[in-house]
Amino acid sequence: MVYAFAPNRETLGGTAYLIVEKDGNTLIDTPFWAAGTTEWLAQQGPLKRLILTHRGAIAHVREFQRTFGCEVVIHAQEAYLLPHLTVTTVQGYCALTPTLEVLWTPGHSPGSSCVYWREQGGVLFSGRHLLPSPDGDLLPLKTATTFHWPRQLRSVRTLQHFCAQRSLAYLCPGANLGFLRGAGVISNAQDILQSIPIPQGSNTVLTP
Repeated sequence: MVYAFAPNRETLGGTAYLIVEKDGNTLIDTPFWAAGTTEWLAQQGPLKRLILTHRGAIAHVREFQRTFGCEVVIHAQEAYLLPHLTVTTVQGYCALTPTLEVLWTPGHSPGSSCVYWREQGGVLFSGRHLLPSPDGDLLPLKTATTFHWPRQLRSVRTLQHFCAQRSLAYLCPGANLGFLRGAGVISNAQDILQSIPIPQGSNTVLTP
């Protein structure tokens, strides 16, 4: 089961998700820190880990870890942003569990990563790497906070290659859900992901 939280104003409208599993739950990015949030999370069962898909999703991480005793997972290039916290760092690729994989997709930020969950036909949590555009298309979007645009485009190709080897039914973006016009999630995700156009000269697959 996957739940989406309301946009978090502390992460510039980012959307966090909760994956509920028998062996413990996983939070993808940080929802708004409030008593109602923490009470609801506790009701869903033990929170085993918090995965941060990019540096812009960091908010109240210390409080989440202190309250739930959860593991915090972040790419090694952005771990310095969490001083004095115990974190698990990932590099290019990491299989955290038999059902959870993290793939480094730099560009939006140095440590930008996507999370793949094998259940429910395959679900990809794209963070800010891929977002719905105002027209509702799934795309890499260049913004004022983009770290390295050419590398982000290369990361799209890497992600396409990664997902082509897996089943992928749904994609959950880390922001801009309003542009999905009520859909809440992107279905037929494999076809949509593979159809994202990559400009000529950006076809190199990044090797983790």
